[in-house]
Amino acid sequence: MSDCLFCKIVRREIPANVLFEDDRLFAFEDINPQAPLHALVIPKAHIATLNDVTSKDDALLGEMLRRAALLARERGYADRGFRTVFNANRDAGQTVFHIHLHLLAGRSLHWPPG
Repeated sequence: MSDCLFCKIVRREIPANVLFEDDRLFAFEDINPQAPLHALVIPKAHIATLNDVTSKDDALLGEMLRRAALLARERGYADRGFRTVFNANRDAGQTVFHIHLHLLAGRSLHWPPG
């Protein structure tokens, strides 16, 4: 989608601190971090919300989770703990309509979230 913020980041039209990239995924630091490590893991293909995911995306979602865990491990947070979050639609806090997995680590994370 040409006007999607995250699609523009993937195309390098908007700068980001890139943490990982391969042919299907892109991970970068959140510009408004809520923890010492706050990364976003996104698919390069535009999928607006989790409501738009189909069975053909199952492997992609698994790759996103695995990549988040690897990023946490690479940065020394895996053993202490980390949180992964998908927000789906406005009431859940989704503000960019391109699915993205938040990876948060480096501070105590309380439950329930806000």
